[in-house]
Amino acid sequence: MSSAADWALRDTSTMMVADRESISPDPDLAILHGMASRMAASGPLPRVLTEVVDFATSVVRCDSCFIYVLECDELVLRASKNPHPEAVNRLKLKVGEGITGWVAQHQQAVSVSKQAFSDSRFQFFNQLPEDRFEAFLSVPILSRGRLVGVINLQNRLPHVYSRRETSLMTTIGFLVGAEIEMARLESENSQLAGRLETRKLVERAKGILQRDLNISEEQAYVMLQRESQQRRRSMKEIADAIILSDSMTRTA
Repeated sequence: MSSAADWALRDTSTMMVADRESISPDPDLAILHGMASRMAASGPLPRVLTEVVDFATSVVRCDSCFIYVLECDELVLRASKNPHPEAVNRLKLKVGEGITGWVAQHQQAVSVSKQAFSDSRFQFFNQLPEDRFEAFLSVPILSRGRLVGVINLQNRLPHVYSRRETSLMTTIGFLVGAEIEMARLESENSQLAGRLETRKLVERAKGILQRDLNISEEQAYVMLQRESQQRRRSMKEIADAIILSDSMTRTA
């Protein structure tokens, strides 16, 4: 075979290898694409946070995963994979408090491979009595440069978080920030709408009691409160019952 033919075969082989390399999937890109797809399909805040916990623990081997969400200048634990589910929605931190607060304040990741509890920024919580973790990885959750929350991964045994793991978790913090912020705002709006609806119903129920019993607005409200406490039902449920009873009476 001529040298020209040899060179042609070599060039073709090289191009085929390059093509295969160019189309071979990047595992990290596949991971991030999967995360983006799951976030796009998520809805309420608890579901979004659960997706983040599940995804984070599948990317990095860990014994515990906490997600704190910034609410009114406090970091509130809103989701976790750990032996203390009762701490969710109760555990709160100030920005700057503990390693988590430091990450929130400086918007920078922190990685400690061993004896994390000896770090000067570490904070021990009575709610988590046996949680003396050796390794700790904490990354900020950001949206348009604003802090949304913090993701914490912890290991009971020493663990060196690789540059890839830290980079992936930091990227996830950027990726999910806007989705978490949107879900939180939607949750707050839904709660506000619910409170407004309850207030309307209570006002209607008070009016009915005032009319039928010839009592003041304050007395009507006290009566609703007392019924709510005695029957262990919400004010909305009591108001609904009064409005329904009045409607049935008028229909009859």
